[in-house]
Amino acid sequence: MPRLLGVEIPAKKKVAFSLRYISGIGPTRADQLVKEAALNPDMRAQDLTEEQLNKIVHIITEHKWVLEGDLRREIAANLKRLQAINCYRGIRHRRGLPVRGQRTSTNARTRKGPRKTVGVSKAKEV
Repeated sequence: MPRLLGVEIPAKKKVAFSLRYISGIGPTRADQLVKEAALNPDMRAQDLTEEQLNKIVHIITEHKWVLEGDLRREIAANLKRLQAINCYRGIRHRRGLPVRGQRTSTNARTRKGPRKTVGVSKAKEV
């Protein structure tokens, strides 16, 4: 398995699809990397040479893309900032509710988690 920026990318997949396993590189950036590195789009990741891997890393650093741990830290810092200033989005993140205006009376189970049934208990006889 080839390693790029501390991430092992799948060897048997095509290069453009393997690059997507690096956090911060999606379909568009992966295709752009393949094109700029002048790689064959049908080539598998296991067939990459050291020179080609170095070329990919050089292109990533040249573009100054934020990837992996730095990207995760940046996203976490953004969420903490929203929560610290008590804006609407920050409050929704803190409470674990949908942030972007979705309805919550029904649906929203992904954000809210599994249903918590609230039962009615009968009063004990005296």
